[in-house]
Amino acid sequence: MGGDTDMFDAVVIGGGFYGAAIAIYLSQQREMKRVLLVERDRHLLSRASYTNQARVHNGYHYPRSFTTAYRSRINLPKFVQQWSYAVSKDFEKLYAIARRNSKVTARQFERFCREIGARIEVAPKSLHELFDNKLIEEVFLVEEYAFDTTRLAGWAERELDSSGVRTILGTKALGVSRDVGCGLAVELEHGNGLREVVRSRYVFNCAYAGLNQLAGDFHGTQMGLKHEITEMALMQVPSSLKNIGVTVMDGPFFSIMPFPARDLHTLSHVRYTPHFSWPDEPGVDPYDRLRDYLQETRVDRMVRDVQRYLPAVAQAQYVESLFEVKTVLVKNEGDDGRPILFEKHADIPGCFSILGGKIDNIFDVLEKLEIEEFASARGNS
Repeated sequence: MGGDTDMFDAVVIGGGFYGAAIAIYLSQQREMKRVLLVERDRHLLSRASYTNQARVHNGYHYPRSFTTAYRSRINLPKFVQQWSYAVSKDFEKLYAIARRNSKVTARQFERFCREIGARIEVAPKSLHELFDNKLIEEVFLVEEYAFDTTRLAGWAERELDSSGVRTILGTKALGVSRDVGCGLAVELEHGNGLREVVRSRYVFNCAYAGLNQLAGDFHGTQMGLKHEITEMALMQVPSSLKNIGVTVMDGPFFSIMPFPARDLHTLSHVRYTPHFSWPDEPGVDPYDRLRDYLQETRVDRMVRDVQRYLPAVAQAQYVESLFEVKTVLVKNEGDDGRPILFEKHADIPGCFSILGGKIDNIFDVLEKLEIEEFASARGNS
């Protein structure tokens, strides 16, 4: 970049939904005049922000984590209001409770939904008939939606541009170090192999699976992370399931959700979607492991199990699978909770690490940022 252009108020590492939203927030709400967003991929919102169930949660998914469930219920209406053009509501969402091997009964699930204030009602007979009654205890009609990541990416591009945020794609952040006089120095490597250092008052590390892959004075998050390579199978569903989303729970079960970005459905299974996992460690780049992994689909095993509960899935046509790295907090493996990780690094003043497990968690992040006191933005533009 050269000259004064390498001096920023904030550098945001990671151009997923969280990184883009935070960069826009810093520019628009905190009046930071010079914000840089760095993304290692060639497109924004193209990794974990895209390869997921595209579910706008309303809490139903987390009966064993009241906090996660309640925050989803609070955040869903905010998300739907702010990004209404990216939210799909044109389907009925069903939660079905299995008779065996479920960690929650139908009565417990219904009580849990009432406790968090989430809408729930017993589904009509026509929807019950989609399921095998011998395996399903009860079917509920709930309020839950899907989002189109391509529309969110369009929003991010427009807002970043209009906010004056400088965006660099195809560039990897290598390290963060303390810099006398300027605060922090961020080493970057461009796609052509050239390296440079930019300086900034603040750094927001939103690199998701790459969160702890920074060198320099950055020594990682205090909270332990775990990575999984996951498979989302994209399916063309039969007409009986076209306008329906289904989650069978709570245990080794499955979800089949509309995927608006492709006008298909995702099929995921607790047992078969995670291909393998490993504990996070410096120097082992999760995206390198994903690149080197032989991505063989398990969709046949998913369909074989799912059709027992939802027979119409046998008529679904497999299109392709999306493989991605999923990163979770080790402390929540037992309860499936998905709180945000928000860490301020005391040994690197001005450096923050942020990880969210669900798209609606963005409001929890913004609430955290709202109470932070940032130095006045630079006067130059």
